[in-house]
Amino acid sequence: MNRVQILMSTYNGEKYIGEQLRSLYSQEGVEVSLLVRDDGSSDGTCALLDKEQTAGRLTWYTGENLKPAFSFWNLLQQAPASPYYAFCDQDDVWDNDKLVSAVRMLSAAGDAPALYFCQTRLVDAALNEIKSVKISPLLTFGEALSYNFVTGCTMVMNTAMRDVLLRYTPTFIRMHDIWVYDVAQAIGARIFFDPQPHISYRQHGGNAVGQANSLASVWKARIARLRRNERIRSRLAGELLKGYADVMSPDNLALTKMVAGYRESIGAWMRLLFTDNIKCAPLSIRLTSKLAVLARRF
Repeated sequence: MNRVQILMSTYNGEKYIGEQLRSLYSQEGVEVSLLVRDDGSSDGTCALLDKEQTAGRLTWYTGENLKPAFSFWNLLQQAPASPYYAFCDQDDVWDNDKLVSAVRMLSAAGDAPALYFCQTRLVDAALNEIKSVKISPLLTFGEALSYNFVTGCTMVMNTAMRDVLLRYTPTFIRMHDIWVYDVAQAIGARIFFDPQPHISYRQHGGNAVGQANSLASVWKARIARLRRNERIRSRLAGELLKGYADVMSPDNLALTKMVAGYRESIGAWMRLLFTDNIKCAPLSIRLTSKLAVLARRF
């Protein structure tokens, strides 16, 4: 039976974590190990984790408050050796076949670096299903450089992919799932998208990141990011060059350099503005990306 190391980051999660843990323990067709990092909880989360560890159901540790991205990164660094690794949020509920579905797809990659993710089923705080955001990714590197659509709690990777990730620790990442997917695409890893949801992705007031947002709120957030001039995409491209330039294909390397260095000259800016190589499926994201490049805030 294949073994999967689940990596969960917690923060003041006592309200929902019990349901999530029960769903993890109920995974079928795989052997599950659970490593938890608490990111500085002040509620009863740590006491609950202590109880579960005493019962032999998980291992946990704590540390300074790193926020989700670097808390999950620390988990990836600290995790024991395993054929497969899965990121896990504290407040969702997994279907019993979530991990075995991922492992079945990933096994086709053999020893090559490989990453799996799936569609999500959105639910409210009481686990009632609500309208879900359906994704139809192109699964191209250019799309990855312009559009974040992979939900970390659906990600499962093999040990070869984890080894690639740990060769370089970025100084800037917006979220761990964006970085992991960008690296996988940059190096030409095998990527498997499962259009079937295997997770109830709970949306509630305490989400660090969520999907159940109105169109107006989504656009408001996009405009706010432009105003803040975070330049997330070009900064991430710069991190990719630092860590993985030597293992990228010539095409991926050229595209990464284009995104990372587009502010260096008018010619570079114009090339990125008019290239078709960073297009993604949703028209709204294409327009947002072009606006960001035009404003030199990509």
